[in-house]
Amino acid sequence: MPAPSEQLTAGIDAGSSAVKVVIASSSGGRDGKVIFKACERIRRRNVHDLVRRVYDDTRAQAGISERDLAYVASTGDGEAAPFATGHFYSMTTHARGAVYLEPTARAALDVGALHARAIKFDERGKVLSHRMTSQCASGSGQFVENIARYLGVPLEDVGGLSKGAPDSEQVSSICAVLAETDVINMVSRGIPTSHILKGIHGSIAGRLVRLIRAIKVQAAMVVTGGLALDDGLVAALRDGFKADRGEPLEVLTHADSLYAGAIGAALLGAFRSVQLQRKSINRGDPAGGLRRAAHWR
Repeated sequence: MPAPSEQLTAGIDAGSSAVKVVIASSSGGRDGKVIFKACERIRRRNVHDLVRRVYDDTRAQAGISERDLAYVASTGDGEAAPFATGHFYSMTTHARGAVYLEPTARAALDVGALHARAIKFDERGKVLSHRMTSQCASGSGQFVENIARYLGVPLEDVGGLSKGAPDSEQVSSICAVLAETDVINMVSRGIPTSHILKGIHGSIAGRLVRLIRAIKVQAAMVVTGGLALDDGLVAALRDGFKADRGEPLEVLTHADSLYAGAIGAALLGAFRSVQLQRKSINRGDPAGGLRRAAHWR
């Protein structure tokens, strides 16, 4: 349990492919500590039901009741967690979560299942600028998953195969449909699977490097989202920044990069909770702030 000056909050990140839940202890959102975390793939299940179950299971495993939580913050698909105290935009939560994970970082590259975002922020995690990829899925986790499925490679093995490949086969287009056609042709020509995967990662990294350069980041960047766990993509990003002749940029990852959005939500929820409590005290209603917060969006 937290110290008396601290409070417990929960962050729920309902993404397009997975639900992440974090319970954190912090003093108004500062100096936070992740107490418990959980992630579960959606896999065509009802998102609302899954969010509630993962949230309840996480609390149960951590031994924390709903009464112990000062604030429950949602991010991502806010409609998937109607019981949350409040909702925060995912760009804001990823920025706050990224600076929590890597205090030296001043940008996050959030690479999710359907899109990627470059987010520039200050030392507090306040968003200064951002860019998002187009509707094309060729820079997303779903694209990598589709390629891995076609090649018959378990998703968890993709990064290692790509990173260890001595050579790569260039994908001729950044369009997901045409890129998948390229892969089919490569397989028919007998190109090694590892070379194909390295080429796919190189193609994705090229798009993401341009995305980051567009927001003029000059310090360290942390990769967040599902593809942050893909060693092959991270290696391709590092190679891409070295090859583009721009300002040197350190590419960082963290074991909890997948949870950046949920962590940021939990910490922002703690900050919001303190704000509401102060307003309530000033109004002479110490309990009213969080009671009203249930309707805040």
